[in-house]
Amino acid sequence: MLYKPVVLNSLIGTYECKVDAKGRLMLPSALKKQLSPVFQDGFVLKRAVFQSCLELYPMAEWEKLMQKMNKLNRFKKKNNDFIRRFTAGVKMVEVDTAGRLLIPKDLVVFSGISKEIVLSSAINIIEIWDKDQYEQSINEAADDFADLAEEVMGQDDDEYGIS
Repeated sequence: MLYKPVVLNSLIGTYECKVDAKGRLMLPSALKKQLSPVFQDGFVLKRAVFQSCLELYPMAEWEKLMQKMNKLNRFKKKNNDFIRRFTAGVKMVEVDTAGRLLIPKDLVVFSGISKEIVLSSAINIIEIWDKDQYEQSINEAADDFADLAEEVMGQDDDEYGIS
């Protein structure tokens, strides 16, 4: 029988926790429960593209993304540059038996993570933020959120059976 990786459709929640001096974070139990089906496959941790936070991908989600990126023509400089920058600092990580995840030093520096952090679900991945930066990002975006919501989600009236 072939092994089929478990794919998560959506993760739920925002969790505050702490990182120890070695860069380890204890996953909150509610998040651990949601991620438990994918623990054995491991995770990929990378720099976010648009913010100074980190993104934690379950391996199956990462592989889906890599299949998409693998279709890019590498004989186009722009594509090659994008792939290099997108994958800069990418690390494979695992959750240890105590439920901890080690954030490598270079990614701690990139994200400005200090002691207090926020783990925020983003559909099929987890964003890892320094708490102060997360709150600042949410507060800065609050004014524009209504406009953004309308622009992003308000286009598809037909999809919801509204004409």
